[in-house]
Amino acid sequence: MAYSNLDVRRGGSGCLLWFGDLVDIRLVSGEEQIIYIRMAASELDSKGKKRKTLIPVLTSTAGIILLGLSLILFIWKRKKSHQNLRNEGGPEESHKEGIELPTFDISTVTKATNSFSISNKLGEGGFGPVYRGMLEDGKDIAVKRLSRTSTQGLDEFKNEVIFIAKLQHRNLVKLLGCCIQGEEKMLIYEYMPNGSLDLILFDKSKSKQLDWPKRFHIINGIARGLLYLHQDSRLRIIHRDLKASNILLDTDMNPKISDFGTARCFAGNETEANTKRVVGTYGYMSPEYAVDGLFSVKSDVYSFGVLVLEIVSGLKNRGFHHKDHHHNLLGHAWILHKERLSMELVDTNIVDSFYFTEAVRSIHVALLCVQQSPEDRPSMSSVVLMLGSEGALPPPKQPGFFAERDVRAAENTSSNKNTVSSSNEYTITLLDAR
Repeated sequence: MAYSNLDVRRGGSGCLLWFGDLVDIRLVSGEEQIIYIRMAASELDSKGKKRKTLIPVLTSTAGIILLGLSLILFIWKRKKSHQNLRNEGGPEESHKEGIELPTFDISTVTKATNSFSISNKLGEGGFGPVYRGMLEDGKDIAVKRLSRTSTQGLDEFKNEVIFIAKLQHRNLVKLLGCCIQGEEKMLIYEYMPNGSLDLILFDKSKSKQLDWPKRFHIINGIARGLLYLHQDSRLRIIHRDLKASNILLDTDMNPKISDFGTARCFAGNETEANTKRVVGTYGYMSPEYAVDGLFSVKSDVYSFGVLVLEIVSGLKNRGFHHKDHHHNLLGHAWILHKERLSMELVDTNIVDSFYFTEAVRSIHVALLCVQQSPEDRPSMSSVVLMLGSEGALPPPKQPGFFAERDVRAAENTSSNKNTVSSSNEYTITLLDAR
């Protein structure tokens, strides 16, 4: 039912009635008449209905906005995490472009290594096991097989592919190709018949194979390889783990720098970087890198200096002992140099073959390389020139880590920073969660 007053503007009175199944009343105002209509209660309060509809709409909108902001925050954090990883030594995306490597079928590699037999195994590192193999054409190869349980190995695999694929130098190990099939990831290198330098140098019997001319040849070859990495290659590479076990020797005892799994690429005018991921081997790491995580080309120069002293003496820097003092090999060489007795550092196995001036000069250059301050150390271009000339050399300053306790203190400092370290000849790596 609906009802309304009659038009009473001229004195009239009364009302009009409408009958129907109406439940409630709504007031409708016009310019001249007021009409009251009974209607359904659900249609009575449209404003209330709008308010009820508006609440879930606003809630949904706020939820969508919050979800969008969360997604933006997640993407930003992920990009920042990736950027931090690149800054701390991880391979950059730009370096992945244009990499072309020959691929080997897994059946070919399996057959070449005699199904990865123990008799073909050459060794094992953080990357995984390394096997010797022979292709059908008779070519010898070395196969690095990524361990399925090694996170470090996966990072090193990527690094090796990115860096070595673009590097070509006679004093760098040659990467022949890769094999990637399912969970299997392998790198195939040229085989080095004389193995790594440490296996010969630190063996009293085998070290006799390395007379002075061969040792000086190895020193110069390593220097040229580092110079290429630091200055002459397409990428400026910091190796970060230069040591005797990462120097491979071919048939003619030509040195090849290997293992670029922990290498870092510098771009543009970048000269140094800081990292929480300290990778390398104590005894070869520079003080600023081992303690503070600062690394540069001068970090490699320091490692080279340690390596030269080991090659000349046939002794390891770590674990060195002397009856008259408690210094390591660096400290011992420093003492002999100050007393003008550097000749006494030379390996007794080569006293009949060494050239006095070359040996003493090599020791002098090595001491320049291991000076405490990075700024005092020469560049590898200067090192190559100094080794190949007879000009006067500047006096070296005190070495960094010249006492064994200094290295142990650095290890303890790194351990407090959650660095996984080793006091022996093993690479140490701190892996950050991603």
